[in-house]
Amino acid sequence: MKLLIQLVLWIIIIFLGYKLFNSVYEPTKFNEEKQKRYAKVIDVLKDIRTAELAYLEIEGKFTGNFDSLVQFIDTAQFAITQRRDTSYADVERNRAFGLDPQEGGYYIEDIIIDTLSFVPVKDSLFKNSESYKSMDKVTVRDNEVNISLDAGFILRNEKKIAVFEAKASKDEILNGLNRDLIIQEKQTVSVDGVNGSHIIVGSMEDVNTNGNWPKQYDKAGEQ
Repeated sequence: MKLLIQLVLWIIIIFLGYKLFNSVYEPTKFNEEKQKRYAKVIDVLKDIRTAELAYLEIEGKFTGNFDSLVQFIDTAQFAITQRRDTSYADVERNRAFGLDPQEGGYYIEDIIIDTLSFVPVKDSLFKNSESYKSMDKVTVRDNEVNISLDAGFILRNEKKIAVFEAKASKDEILNGLNRDLIIQEKQTVSVDGVNGSHIIVGSMEDVNTNGNWPKQYDKAGEQ
């Protein structure tokens, strides 16, 4: 009987020890895997931001359509320009003061922008990579994570300003991991974490092209 009690106690001790170990190890393992998955998704969101900013520079707005964004990268070109300061006679003012229209003392300062050449957007941003053609989704482990894209305008001081937002769901990114830890992760509010239920770049409510991830996911020189 005594031996049986000792055996049961040892089983309980081993079980509790395992539970204690797992309570520490499981979150650590979760965080390591989470960071790897987040990094892969964030790289794609950064590519989307890069493409959207180029689209804005040339088209004057953002796009909420991946097909349009891919077509833009395939076909659009950046203009290489040179800026020159110049001045010329202020004919009307010179005449108003009785001066020679062309040789009088008043001149208008101006800026001339010369177009020197054109560079394909694809070569400038993505070089030999074709990764931009599948920016609407990313595979992490065995999960296909969909990325949603939206764009439009908001009013600031009675002025329309272009905005965009791309995001991916943490549920899809972390699928297959501990469900309780996923729920906790979606409630994150921290300067060192990715806050909220999605990883997001841009905003449809504010003039903002930043991501909601901490600096640890950015390489040197990135924002």
